[in-house]
Amino acid sequence: MRLSDFILKNLEPILQAWEEFARSVDTPMPAMDPPGLRSHAEYILRTVAFDMRTSQTPQEQIDKSHGLGPVTEDESAAQSHAITRLMAGFTLDQMVSEYRALRSSVLRLWLAEEYAGEDHQISDMIRFNEAIDQALVESIAAYGQAVETTRKTVLGVLGHDLRTPLSAVTLGADLLRQTEELGTRGKRIIAQISTSVQSANQMVNDLLDLARCNLGTGIPVRPEKTDLTSVCKSVVDELTIAHPKAQIILSDAEAVTGQYDPSRMAQVFSNLIGNAVQHGNLQKPIHVTLKGDDTTSCFCVQNSGEPIPASAMPSLFNPQGRYSKYSEGEQGASAGLGLGLFIAAQIVEGHGGKIEVESTLEQGTIFRVILPICQ
Repeated sequence: MRLSDFILKNLEPILQAWEEFARSVDTPMPAMDPPGLRSHAEYILRTVAFDMRTSQTPQEQIDKSHGLGPVTEDESAAQSHAITRLMAGFTLDQMVSEYRALRSSVLRLWLAEEYAGEDHQISDMIRFNEAIDQALVESIAAYGQAVETTRKTVLGVLGHDLRTPLSAVTLGADLLRQTEELGTRGKRIIAQISTSVQSANQMVNDLLDLARCNLGTGIPVRPEKTDLTSVCKSVVDELTIAHPKAQIILSDAEAVTGQYDPSRMAQVFSNLIGNAVQHGNLQKPIHVTLKGDDTTSCFCVQNSGEPIPASAMPSLFNPQGRYSKYSEGEQGASAGLGLGLFIAAQIVEGHGGKIEVESTLEQGTIFRVILPICQ
């Protein structure tokens, strides 16, 4: 009996083996009933059997072996299965293991009853493995896409919904600050609350910007005629008040004007100078410069202290690389960098510019922002 015929004739024992394996998978979600455990399995098997009965050219066979089989506009059973398994709490590895178990159970049952060493049986096994591999590729792709879509949506919703309670805390702190009975200790506590809320708001804004980038819309940049020098001075003044122990020195900055988004550029300056304060040696000054000519403007911030490791440089502006499993234990000058730098780089890129970084023990760490001047 051909393997495709065997599959269709023995669907029930094959599905029972699938169900038993799926039942053994430990997930955080409640246990599923038999229909849930068999989710789309019958349709996957029927698709595999139909595929095995369909003639194919040698090139089509090679493509199938590479997981490059024909793609239809309709959602396949394998793709639907991946989504339901994700919703049921299966990890990607657990879902893949179902296909390994399915492959093993089908071949084991068939070889035990039908294998006689005939040439067509070898061909049937090859075609079966190709079809299973194609279904597996479709499931993995659908699972990954669903995870990514969910992650992007959660980022956006989380960032948006956190703004309401943070606004309420800010308003409450402002009202309490106006109370005369607070005393010195009370005012100090309120000041700390306000500072913490401002930090949380910045985190929320970063989350929203990251969500925009993930969703493909990018960080919105709205250029207008802007005195970039005035923006830079305001940021330096704010950070000097917020970090009285830091020595932030803005060299005599010449007037630099052009088409920039003032609030977004303030975000860039604040992030880069703030990182210099956080990661630099506070016993030595942080030098900030802003210069321009007829075509470009150049902003630099330099701090002394431990240099950024060379191994961290390639992923310095990439949050996925920065927070990958390879940097979980990261400490030192590069720890804590990542999301803010990514957003700063996106803003600069939106202005048609670029960010450069140099970091050595001798000269310290220098972040350099180069922007075109458009009048």
